[in-house]
Amino acid sequence: MQIKINKITLIIFFILTSFSNTLAQEEYSLNDLYRIALERAERIRLSEEDLYIAERGKDKALSVLLPRLSAFGNYTRYSESKISGSGWPIQPDWSTSWGLRLDQSLSLSGKELTAFTIAKENIEKGRYDLNAVKETYLLNISITYYDVLRAKKAVEIAKANVERLKKHRDAAAIRLKIGEVTKTTLLRAEAELSGAESELVRVENNLILARAVLARVVGINGDYDVKESVDSSQYTVDSKGIESIESLKQTALSERAELKSIEFQKRITEDQVKFIRGAYWPTLSIEGVYSKKDEDPASPFLNKESIYGGIKLNFPFFEGGLRRAEVREAEARQKQAELVFEDLKKTISIEVENAYLDLKTQAGILKSLEDQLTFARDNYNAISKQFEFGLANSIDVMDANTLLVTAQRQLADAKYNYQLSILRLKRATGTLLKTVISQACPASQSEAGESKVRSQDKFIGEIEK
Repeated sequence: MQIKINKITLIIFFILTSFSNTLAQEEYSLNDLYRIALERAERIRLSEEDLYIAERGKDKALSVLLPRLSAFGNYTRYSESKISGSGWPIQPDWSTSWGLRLDQSLSLSGKELTAFTIAKENIEKGRYDLNAVKETYLLNISITYYDVLRAKKAVEIAKANVERLKKHRDAAAIRLKIGEVTKTTLLRAEAELSGAESELVRVENNLILARAVLARVVGINGDYDVKESVDSSQYTVDSKGIESIESLKQTALSERAELKSIEFQKRITEDQVKFIRGAYWPTLSIEGVYSKKDEDPASPFLNKESIYGGIKLNFPFFEGGLRRAEVREAEARQKQAELVFEDLKKTISIEVENAYLDLKTQAGILKSLEDQLTFARDNYNAISKQFEFGLANSIDVMDANTLLVTAQRQLADAKYNYQLSILRLKRATGTLLKTVISQACPASQSEAGESKVRSQDKFIGEIEK
């Protein structure tokens, strides 16, 4: 009796444990994954540290503009004291000195101010670099997210396929018993079912792997699941088409974080040329010192306390051509930045056009595959009924089933490719991050930010029509 009670208690424990694990399973939408990744992803945090380093660079540049205050002290012990013939001490037993020094050194060209400007521009460049990293990472999350949805859909299709083939196998077995079909019909049905079951095992393992990859990319721990996100914004194409492409290109040229980063890089290289040319100018140094001395025995001529100031002007006339070489190098880097900027503009235009045309393609494919799935499903239902009444053979059923499975898989791929093509177009135009932030924190968005997002969303909504 005691053993039975223990078994019942153990069974109840496992049931409650399984139930609690089911309740503990988190379910995430795409926006949830975006939010988690922006908080946890190592790649984004690494870029945030780069921005922090750039901000500290501004502090370093500011420190050069401020005067330096330092204290000094010295104690000297001599082996012996020395006295002159007239009785005045020449060398004391010991001496001490201490004081404060305030000094500042600046170039007459103002290169220190230029360096401070470069540091501030580098911070702005770092912010755009961080946004570019975030947008790239968000798109990567989108790709892995839709890979999980594809894998889930593949499992659903494979399970439905197994169920259909089981029903067909059972129908073939019944017809074999009554002598309406041969043994080969049942064997073919068994073989098709076995292949479908092995396919189910394969897609289930693919789903496990896809979830593991998504968890790694986002930074999720523990068991979880994803749910499909309904995006009400769809890009649309106007009657002429080319006008939409040009509008999207102009948006990309004004919104892409990479392009803004290169614009600041151009400014930085221009300022670096000015900074290096400042080496041709003299350097002015100003200092003020308060000092105090003491010694024993003390000389009657000892100046125990003094305050003085000084001005120095340093003008290097010849340094072996170093300054000229540095200026030429800086000018070459400035030219490189300009070339990179122009090249990136062309690359972005191609990216936008490619994403735009891919969106149109996926929309057309999606509509065709929806019709194809409807025809394939009706065809399979009709062939199955015909097989039950002896009007179709097993090969017809297998062909209809294969067509149905293929149509289901293609439609699922087209559906997720279409959703992903929308996000790729937003990434190409540089509005993906703004869209994600506006959806996550709509109340915190300014009117200007919202208007930019709405200007992009006007292309979204009717392309399926």
